[in-house]
Amino acid sequence: AIGLGGLLKVFNDAVLHSVDPVLRVKAVEKTQALLDEILARKFSENTPTGGYPPCTSCTAITTDSGYDDVGDYNGYSDSSDTGLTTSVVVLNAGTEIGVTNTNARRITITTTMSDGSKVVLSAYRLNY
Repeated sequence: AIGLGGLLKVFNDAVLHSVDPVLRVKAVEKTQALLDEILARKFSENTPTGGYPPCTSCTAITTDSGYDDVGDYNGYSDSSDTGLTTSVVVLNAGTEIGVTNTNARRITITTTMSDGSKVVLSAYRLNY
């Protein structure tokens, strides 16, 4: 009986101090949805619609309110959902995958939950 009481105390503390599973699922879904949205955008301001041919005079990663290319999301932040804060970083990262550095951009989205735990998703968008 004493052992069971101790075990239940540990379990109770673990449950009370963990993130709500519903919040964790919401964080994953929100992060994935934003990543999908960004990946659907053009590589650069100068990329033609459809992405082909690849742009030869791609603009640097700059943000503007149009959200029509990947770079526009760099520095994006959203805390509209209670308990979740989402931020986006976009970097030139071609050398990480064996192409010219400016021909690939790594998109990293981090959603931080109220207890400090994080969901982090990354993907590359290539100039093709």
